[in-house]
Amino acid sequence: VFNTMQQDKVPLRPITPGKLGVYVCGPTVYSFIHIGNARTFTSFDTIVRYLRYRGFAVTYVRNYTDVDDKIIKAARETGEDPIALADRFVREFEKDVAQLRLLPPDVTPKVSETIPEIVALIETLISRGVAYESKGDVYFEVRKYPGYLKLSHRKLDDLLSGAGDREIIHEEQKRDPADFALWKAAKPGDPSWPSPWGAGRPGWHIECSAMSAKYLGESFDLHGGGLDLIFPHHENEIAQSEAASGKPMCNCWMHGGFLDLEGAKMSKSLGNVVRLRDALERVDAEGLRYFFLATFQRERLAFCENALADAEARMEYCN
Repeated sequence: VFNTMQQDKVPLRPITPGKLGVYVCGPTVYSFIHIGNARTFTSFDTIVRYLRYRGFAVTYVRNYTDVDDKIIKAARETGEDPIALADRFVREFEKDVAQLRLLPPDVTPKVSETIPEIVALIETLISRGVAYESKGDVYFEVRKYPGYLKLSHRKLDDLLSGAGDREIIHEEQKRDPADFALWKAAKPGDPSWPSPWGAGRPGWHIECSAMSAKYLGESFDLHGGGLDLIFPHHENEIAQSEAASGKPMCNCWMHGGFLDLEGAKMSKSLGNVVRLRDALERVDAEGLRYFFLATFQRERLAFCENALADAEARMEYCN
């Protein structure tokens, strides 16, 4: 398989013979899933199916990010409780991917249900001297981790201030502009939990390090997600996990390519999205799966009505 870390194809060698632990970064549940997300999840659904077909006992973990800056912002706009809004969109996500016939993962952890493990991991990082508390926030000190940016192959001194966080705040509290948040001090109206540093909530990246370790161990076989997660999310996961455990986080990193709409990457932040449920009103689920899978999962894929119609026609011909 193509390993993003090595930028080359490598043999997939299980840590435990006959078994594979697979972790895929799931949705941030503040809105409906769009077909760019659906392409990534369909790719890894197919990869997991194939690995099981080849005889591997696969433990497939795909998380829900249900505590996040984007969820809090959406909840303010609708007047909902952030956790209630996230729970509502978890249910909508599961309805949509069931229509696309994705297999349910073995484990679907949520950030809100993993707070004790997240706090314990942050405590470990502080005790190892690679993280520090600052006015109720906790930051990872990237210059204390020599392997930082080995996945994305970027240069630390070229990073913009706040590049490792979704929301750029409290830059004056950091020792270095490139440091990223592990824990954020509570703000009025935000969901929060008690911690040794005061009430607050996790940063974006720490969640996946905690959840993958909880369900797959400190080292596991395969980690997946979209290309847009290589930096900062996966880069920061590696730094946190490996600084805490002293072990490689995983053996292989796989990433799915972007889906383009009218020549631009599909993205909620850009506002140019086609919701999965809307696409499934225009094309059969098998036709949409064929459309996603007919192009290699790492390559860009252009979305248009003609391509959908062609995919559906090909499926009908095959049947």
